[in-house]
Amino acid sequence: MSIYLDYNSTALVRPQVQAIMAEVLAEGGNPNAVHALGRRARSRIETARAQVAALVGADPTAVVFSSGGTEANAQGIASAIAAGCERLIVSATEHPCVAEAAMASGIPVEVLPVDGNGVVDLDWLAGALQRPGRAAVAIHHANNESGVIQPIAEAAALVRAAGGWLHVDAIQSAGKIAVDMRALDADTLTVGAKLGAAQGSGALVGREGLTLVRILHGAGQERGLRAGTENTAGIAGFGVAAEIAGGELEQAAHHASWRDAAAERVKAAGAVVVGEAVERLPNTLFLAVEGWDSPQQLIGLDLAGVMVSAGSACSSGKTKPSKTLVAWGWDRLATGAVRASGGWGTQESDWTRFADVWTAAFEKHVARLSVRAKEVA
Repeated sequence: MSIYLDYNSTALVRPQVQAIMAEVLAEGGNPNAVHALGRRARSRIETARAQVAALVGADPTAVVFSSGGTEANAQGIASAIAAGCERLIVSATEHPCVAEAAMASGIPVEVLPVDGNGVVDLDWLAGALQRPGRAAVAIHHANNESGVIQPIAEAAALVRAAGGWLHVDAIQSAGKIAVDMRALDADTLTVGAKLGAAQGSGALVGREGLTLVRILHGAGQERGLRAGTENTAGIAGFGVAAEIAGGELEQAAHHASWRDAAAERVKAAGAVVVGEAVERLPNTLFLAVEGWDSPQQLIGLDLAGVMVSAGSACSSGKTKPSKTLVAWGWDRLATGAVRASGGWGTQESDWTRFADVWTAAFEKHVARLSVRAKEVA
């Protein structure tokens, strides 16, 4: 029987989301039309807007729906630049959609380093903010690979004191831990489909009273901030997922004990558990083994019916090192990382099965190395 432990990559779509999307698709209607179907579609969108806002402690009027986290992050960075930011400071472990949007922005970009546990260096940030030019700072709430949670409120205090702009990618954290935009003190924050919504749904949330800019031009949808007819079904499903996830935070926290039990077993077998010394998302286990490349691990796990992700990307037969581990200074482990991540459909038995399969595969790997060593000798 197959198990799915890849929620940080793509969450399985909740049954309630599938149901509301099917209902909305059957209704039809353009949410910008004034007739009955249009008004019904508009009501669906505004309900979802309130649901997403409630999840992150924001005002509904500050929520701008998008095609997903990548677009929302790009819009957040563009809004910071339009507001007068002259340079960007981006954390070293930021998701590529943020890092590459920053590099393509046309303004100077500095990399905010992290320590050996993946936590941003606040002392470095404080110094960087004192340099000339208003800065926009981008720090994700939780890393997509390691699950390490960043000290956003502390960083926000530094950014605020320097008159800067703070953009927070909360796509991994929202729905897994409490996310309160006001407490984090972010200017812009992004949320995506990893709540258990359908792919292609996301939102940028702005601080109340803040001016955002659009990056897609055309008609005046989303209060003029995102052109294009809204994906009513996707947005309605996104709202339902946000509401359900917000009510399941206590249940989500219980996943940590299941994850930790699996972590102890893979550690005993010989793996390094990444980020265990600091606060992490309760659903995420990032492990690494020196000399056992990620694709080799994934193949063995997949053949046994366990679906996880690599901490590195495999392209044209070449293993690329994990950006996260390289930023940490853990280069020797950067090509041998694997991430298991649970979600709303995960059971304790899934984590047990993962540990069973991984440790068995590792034992076979060690045995193969022993045979090769004897052959060479």
